[in-house]
Amino acid sequence: MDKSMLGDLDNLPEQDKLKMAAMIDQLQIRDSLRMYNSLVERCFSDCVDSFKHKNLQKQEETCVQRCAEKFLKHSMRVGMRFAELNQGAATQD
Repeated sequence: MDKSMLGDLDNLPEQDKLKMAAMIDQLQIRDSLRMYNSLVERCFSDCVDSFKHKNLQKQEETCVQRCAEKFLKHSMRVGMRFAELNQGAATQD
């Protein structure tokens, strides 16, 4: 967890700070799992056409790799943009 997220919580007792840190960690894990599940669901539905074979066909495997790369690049870009906006908002305060 990013400790700077707790910067405004300095007035809280230590026990409450630990509870807040645990809650933030849980939310981050939940969001990571959501992103992963979304990636799997989207790429699977876009790329896997049949269940005739035990393993992915070469075409399906290539599609899944491209889909995952695009999804992760997009997610990283959104995260970077969000951080830029947050930083800009913090400097305006």
